[in-house]
Amino acid sequence: MTTSTIAFVGLGAMGGQMVRHLMAAGHRLHLYARRPESAAPFVEKGATFFETPALAAAQADFVITNVTTTQDVEAVLLGENGVAQGARPGAICMDHSTISAEATRRIAERLARRGIRFVDAPVSGGPTRAAQASLSIMVGASREDFETVKPLLSVLGTTITHVGEVGAGQVAKACNQIVQVINIQGIAEAMLFAARSGVDQDKVIEAISQGLAGSRMLDMMGPKMAHRDFSAGIEARLHDKDFSMILDAVAEAGLSLPALSLVKGQLTALMENGWGHDDTSSLLRVLEGQQQVH
Repeated sequence: MTTSTIAFVGLGAMGGQMVRHLMAAGHRLHLYARRPESAAPFVEKGATFFETPALAAAQADFVITNVTTTQDVEAVLLGENGVAQGARPGAICMDHSTISAEATRRIAERLARRGIRFVDAPVSGGPTRAAQASLSIMVGASREDFETVKPLLSVLGTTITHVGEVGAGQVAKACNQIVQVINIQGIAEAMLFAARSGVDQDKVIEAISQGLAGSRMLDMMGPKMAHRDFSAGIEARLHDKDFSMILDAVAEAGLSLPALSLVKGQLTALMENGWGHDDTSSLLRVLEGQQQVH
């Protein structure tokens, strides 16, 4: 694979792992993060840290962002000293964040005015699969841009799907979150029912996991709930953030999705209990607190 100069913005639990893989593949990394100390381990291995996203992007072939919210993406790409102020025409910006599809299209339009191409490529798999370079990546881009970035994506993930034009990747990620977190809520309800019925939760998981109720989420979340391990795989606050964004998009589309609305209410209760930095398996604790004492 041809090596490139890549500006990478955002060095959190996911971004740091991605940078590690890209450097191992031989790419030159120009880094920006709000906390410069997060870049130190990569600078020691040859990456270069810059004081602003614009400076990081100035000599880059590709700019990759992985930050938290729609507002964060807009700030690092379009804000003062943002990527758009430094990236050269023809560069490709690729965003791995989970943000609004509509905002994604607006960002792409504004970058296009400066001759900068844009790809939305949200990911699924969390920090564990980021560390393993086995992420699932959902891509919104022109066919040409997809083919250009695919070699980079192959360094980071094992399932890479070109969903459609810009914004389509974010729509797919929203669908992923809907299925995933509603599933977690269902698992919590099943585990609570098993426990209150006096039946071993581990045995219930064993009994149902190979049938039609089986799923990756059951394999992951069932044992966590059964053994009350609420340490974060993915912090619940991120699912709450995503569901707020998805609810806005659903309302804009004129849709009513009752399970989505119900689970958002449960996530809100989770946040109010101060469990936002714990795992989303904490939806079990929310349910437990909502039960009437008989």
